[in-house]
Amino acid sequence: MGKIKMTTLQTRLDVESKQAVAEAAKLRHVGLSDYIRLVLVPTAKREVEQAKNQVLQMTADEQERFWQALQAPAKPTEAQRKLGKIMRGDL
Repeated sequence: MGKIKMTTLQTRLDVESKQAVAEAAKLRHVGLSDYIRLVLVPTAKREVEQAKNQVLQMTADEQERFWQALQAPAKPTEAQRKLGKIMRGDL
């Protein structure tokens, strides 16, 4: 098995954000770099995979609002009705 090639990643965080990340790392009993690797890499891979597959994840609240919007669509404005006629070739 070959040696894994490593590289560095540097980022700047405001004090509050760094404290939050450090606290989360402490709760998992890992160092800051390990915590960032444990959280960031899987999240990034998941986002890339979702983007490739055009998958959208929504919270339960977002799902509810989306469903409600589908059940009661807004009435089109005059400008939208006019655009619809133009797109259909009616004007």
